[in-house]
Amino acid sequence: MTASAPALLLARLIAIDSVNPDLVPGGAGEAAVADYCGGWLAARGFEVHRLERRPGRPSLVAVARGTGGGRSLMLNGHLDTVGLAGYAGDPLEPRVAEGRMYGRGTFDMKGGIAAMMTAAARAVAAGPLRGDVLVACVADEEHGSLGTEEVLESFTADAAIVTEPSHLEVTLAHKGFVWFDVEIEGRAAHGSRPDLGIDAIAKAGHFLVALEEWGRRLADGPAHPLLGTGTVHASVVRGGEEPSTYPARCRITLERRTVPGESADGVERELAAVLDHLAATVPDFRPRLTRGLHREPFEADPEAVVVRTLTRHAERALGRPPVIRAEPFWTDCALLDRAGIPCLLFGVDGEGAHAATEYVDLASLDRLTEILTATLTEFCS
Repeated sequence: MTASAPALLLARLIAIDSVNPDLVPGGAGEAAVADYCGGWLAARGFEVHRLERRPGRPSLVAVARGTGGGRSLMLNGHLDTVGLAGYAGDPLEPRVAEGRMYGRGTFDMKGGIAAMMTAAARAVAAGPLRGDVLVACVADEEHGSLGTEEVLESFTADAAIVTEPSHLEVTLAHKGFVWFDVEIEGRAAHGSRPDLGIDAIAKAGHFLVALEEWGRRLADGPAHPLLGTGTVHASVVRGGEEPSTYPARCRITLERRTVPGESADGVERELAAVLDHLAATVPDFRPRLTRGLHREPFEADPEAVVVRTLTRHAERALGRPPVIRAEPFWTDCALLDRAGIPCLLFGVDGEGAHAATEYVDLASLDRLTEILTATLTEFCS
């Protein structure tokens, strides 16, 4: 059986190492895969813009200009992958078996990249289209999403589709997150002198119990219809020097996952109230709160033109109405939405994101390409 055009392109992309170096020190980064994608798109008539504020970490925006008067549509996907260590087999050698292609990034998310590049090229070739087609192949989504942030400083569109894997289900919402460090201060002293020492780790235990109680309150509270409730968990605990010393400090890093309607500021107020209560009720409890990275939750307007257009073409291609869903993890949709670009997430079927075995269902890759092509053609005409 002859491989389809998106499958052939995907195989080439898988063979190019693009591990995010912010996740894996020494990782290859996106330069080589961006070079390949840029050349592929330029050969098909796209004007290719390379954005590289961080050397070696480029993003591409390839643009096919419309004839004028039509709506513009951006397809967005990330070039970086997680690490290769621990993958079962050769992660850079695409392998096809039983209708699946295996390799690092097949599912998350070079399958989406291959589909959106092929779809954009087909829609433009079949034109003419009145609106612009933009293909954004971005860096760093697996760590800090600096690629899409950089793209949005220079480019916009009337709508966008992020081609993260979604099992060919229309994804209209996802959670956000906010990270905090809580440092509990104790007092260092010799282990034989409890009269002098204050055990920061023991004091932190009170906070960990309160954190669990906070999580239970969230689970019992109001729920988003697609995402459920927000959550909170302790991620990292660091404290102590050696067995014979009272620890002077204990630092707890925690993550609070948020749903639409919740904000980082609101979450910080909730956490501050928990700490204030402990400070008032636990002797010698002295905390310091620091907020870290936060990303907003996302919720699409189900009546947005791009949502209705893609959903209609998905129903035609699938022979049934597509499943409407939400994701618990964060994506670049939130950045696009914050920039005023109506968007949604729609991508391939498969399994194994960040896992030892990863694959894409090749029939879904072809179906995704078909749906994206039809959506581009209608939306930009």
